[in-house]
Amino acid sequence: MSKEMKGGCFCGAIRYAVTSKPKLKAQCHCRACQYFAGGGPNYYMLISPEGLHFSRGEPGTYQNPKKSGAVTRSFCRTCGTHITTKRPGLRELVLKVGTLDDPDEFGGPKIAIFCEEKQDWHLIPEDIPAFDTLPPQN
Repeated sequence: MSKEMKGGCFCGAIRYAVTSKPKLKAQCHCRACQYFAGGGPNYYMLISPEGLHFSRGEPGTYQNPKKSGAVTRSFCRTCGTHITTKRPGLRELVLKVGTLDDPDEFGGPKIAIFCEEKQDWHLIPEDIPAFDTLPPQN
């Protein structure tokens, strides 16, 4: 990676730097992501945990107690901005692209997932693979 990416929450209480190259850039259309994204898909990057460094603030976490194998979401305790998601069985963190200082650094998704749950008005770029659930694991 040529430069680190920086970001944080809406109110500025949380600041971070990403120092590793993203493993994947994607958009997710699952219903849970629609809740956290305010209705649209969740645009995200998979990054290694050791590549994310918080320089200000410590995020809170939430895990749905009613769901077996639930993800853990981190967020700003002051403004509520969702920063990351940690999925059981996945080493990488899901970093919300909207929290980057310069979201253009995302460069757009390379795949779309959980398209079976997308709304008819969600847009998927024509040139990327779209999967009903998760893509096949190699």
